[in-house]
Amino acid sequence: MSQILLVRHGQANSAARDEAEYDRLSDLGRAQARWLGAHLKGSGERFSHAVSGTLQRQSETLAEMAVAETAPAQDPRLNELEYFTLAQAFEAEHGVAMPQDRPEFLTHLPRMFAAWSRGDISAAPEPFEAFETRVAEVLSDLAAGRGPTIAVTSGGVIGMAIRIALRLDIEAFALMCLSIENTSVHRLQIMPSGLALAQFNACPHLEPQDRRHSRTHL
Repeated sequence: MSQILLVRHGQANSAARDEAEYDRLSDLGRAQARWLGAHLKGSGERFSHAVSGTLQRQSETLAEMAVAETAPAQDPRLNELEYFTLAQAFEAEHGVAMPQDRPEFLTHLPRMFAAWSRGDISAAPEPFEAFETRVAEVLSDLAAGRGPTIAVTSGGVIGMAIRIALRLDIEAFALMCLSIENTSVHRLQIMPSGLALAQFNACPHLEPQDRRHSRTHL
């Protein structure tokens, strides 16, 4: 059965406060990607199509994985939502400060996504409906493509893909996004009636004892 393998990029610059600063892999992020690539190749995984978004952290993760059998493609529809820009607009319009640490982020993201989905952030860099539409369209194109596909993208895109497959509400969508780890694997089976989630947030390449410190969310 054909499938789409969605992979979140490796750890980026977790100290960043804007889009440009965040868009680069850390040394650990590169290692995470190499470990995942080795695991997939060792497990006999083969992909007839490999694609990433156009963001640096996404394309570099795919390159470090070294699993593409042909030249990797890029598709901007796999690019992440602009979290920092959206959060700045949310703060300016609603007085909700950007989070300073992960505990604050856990409560901030659901609030911001709820406002975004209602159209209550007028300066959002992308309307919620536009983000949902582009993710649905790229999934449809990948599902109609050339056999097993690996797509390196970001947590928001993966969360939206799962929202579409499972018909999740906004709160559940936000919670999904919050749990997605760097270089985690998510499998979508291509069914006659649509996409079915077959695997979520798997990190088998980070399970060895000496790598458990290497699991990250940012």
